[in-house]
Amino acid sequence: MSIKHNYLENTDLNEAKQKYFGHLKDSGFCSGYEMIPSCSANKRILKNAVYAKICSPHYNACAMDGAAVKASATYSASETNPVLLSPEDYTVVDTGDPLPDGCDAVIMVEDLIDKNDGCFEIISSVRPWQNVRQVGEDICMGDMIAPSGTQLTPSLCGALLAGGVTEVEVIKKPLAGVIPTGDEIVMPTDSPSKGEIIEFNSTVFRGMLEDIGAEVKVYPIVKDKKELISAAVRKAVDESDIVLVSAGSSAGRDDYTSEIISSLGTVCVHGLAIKPGKPAILGEISSKPVIGLPGYPVSAIVVIEEIVKDVVSLYCGTTPPEKETVKGILSKRIVSSLKYGEFVRVQLGRIGDEISVSPLPRGAGIISSFTKADGILEVERNSEGIEAGAQVEVRLLKPLKEIENTLIVTGSHDPVIDEIADMLKKADAPFRICSSHVGSMGAIHAVKNGLAHIGGIHLLDTETGEYNKSYVEKYFPDGSAIIKKGIGRIQGLMVKKGNPLKIKDFSDIKRIRYVNRQRGAGTRILCDYLLQKYEIDPEGIDGYRNEEFTHTAVAALVAAGNADAGLGIYSAAKIYDLDFIPLCTEKYEFLVSKKYENDPMVNEFFNILSGDKMKNRLEEMGGYTIYE
Repeated sequence: MSIKHNYLENTDLNEAKQKYFGHLKDSGFCSGYEMIPSCSANKRILKNAVYAKICSPHYNACAMDGAAVKASATYSASETNPVLLSPEDYTVVDTGDPLPDGCDAVIMVEDLIDKNDGCFEIISSVRPWQNVRQVGEDICMGDMIAPSGTQLTPSLCGALLAGGVTEVEVIKKPLAGVIPTGDEIVMPTDSPSKGEIIEFNSTVFRGMLEDIGAEVKVYPIVKDKKELISAAVRKAVDESDIVLVSAGSSAGRDDYTSEIISSLGTVCVHGLAIKPGKPAILGEISSKPVIGLPGYPVSAIVVIEEIVKDVVSLYCGTTPPEKETVKGILSKRIVSSLKYGEFVRVQLGRIGDEISVSPLPRGAGIISSFTKADGILEVERNSEGIEAGAQVEVRLLKPLKEIENTLIVTGSHDPVIDEIADMLKKADAPFRICSSHVGSMGAIHAVKNGLAHIGGIHLLDTETGEYNKSYVEKYFPDGSAIIKKGIGRIQGLMVKKGNPLKIKDFSDIKRIRYVNRQRGAGTRILCDYLLQKYEIDPEGIDGYRNEEFTHTAVAALVAAGNADAGLGIYSAAKIYDLDFIPLCTEKYEFLVSKKYENDPMVNEFFNILSGDKMKNRLEEMGGYTIYE
């Protein structure tokens, strides 16, 4: 069997955009227009300038509750010479009433002294047109209310109505047709079969496109058959202004999108010099953009952010909004390829005078990295990466104020940190927690370098059997960081339900497939200590170099059958309904810089940790003890 392989280009992003947008303009890609009621035109963009059809107000209107009068009748009024107004001298009015004929001012009700016989006394005069909104005070007929290309706001919509403009011609919202493709793709379910992938990309795309003013139509999932995808593309081109084909843009056996676009129109670019997002296809059919998005969600999101949003702006004739950025200090080295510009998702938080920038996992399929991301760090093409400690510029995905109010917790993974974050959220705390899993030694270095407020650690001293103390004394000999008591937790081997391989203790890993934690993790140090204790050569362990960053990731691989056992905490085994062979109870504690020992966010973190709600939650999770 031969395998088809379409070689992709490696076009620079800016060059690709220039080429593609130029082609779209030349092909006649442009917006349509529609008349809509002014009352529902918020955020829409005007085709032409709009002029008032009537004045606002269109009559002389009383601006106050009180008495309408001829101003000249009040000129002599003073405290020493009050003026008496008889019923024939005034007309009682409310705010908004037409000004009665013969009157040119309104006396506020507060300034009228009731004499109980239908007469009022006043001790101050009013000038002509005082407390009156004259014709055209706000808008005059023929005034331009808003110029062409204006994005309407709620107040502008009100001004349109005030000026008698009940309908406006606006740029029609572009309709983006999204076509999910793939034999393995299924509609969302909580029980997918092996080999089935839940189709969630279109939900992500819909939200992103709606946020930038497009309407979205998601078509039914199309199987990987050329004729079916071709028919779906033709239908979407007929019905939509912009077409997005999800998956099928790579160079594999069933990736037909490029071939289909080429047969129906033009492929301008196939392959971008970016990671993630390389396989994107930028095409045009019948003067409409048809874009092939990579199947991996993060790759597709990057292409939407970097290209599709600008296509929508091109359609609407608007300038893409400026992207807000912030400068910060990179907490961990980033290695990059010379061939690609790279978009790295990062978490941010303020530590003292600096913004700490922590890279998130970079896999193209890891959508959770985008849900946690505060910003995007661009690594330029032809760069080998960026060293830890370097100052970098990050494009913000969240408001800077939210990032400023962030407690940064890093180090060894434990679900308790997520539980604390949830409890803080429920308590409407004025700050959030940003956590990353870099292992216990990663916590040591982050706190030492001023890149985290708190670090979770469980570092076993293999000489003394004591946890954490000797490491803190070694790396903080000046006492610049302290240990705060955390929790006790049971570590052990997580194995399949029923323990089919009859694993009894750690020495049995010589005969099974193992999944390890990353270097620098406290659980990895425990593993190496136990290997030494049982005199086991790590090179003889099947899976010793298979590294994961969290206890739940280890549990997931054991549950899936990718490994027979892995070291982890009891609560992770419980989530995945695994058997658990306890080996020890360890101290999972928190390292805190002396600088932040009395920080209000740090104090609240430990208040939550030691509270009754947390104690109850840890009992539910299992395998924990709380230190008093």
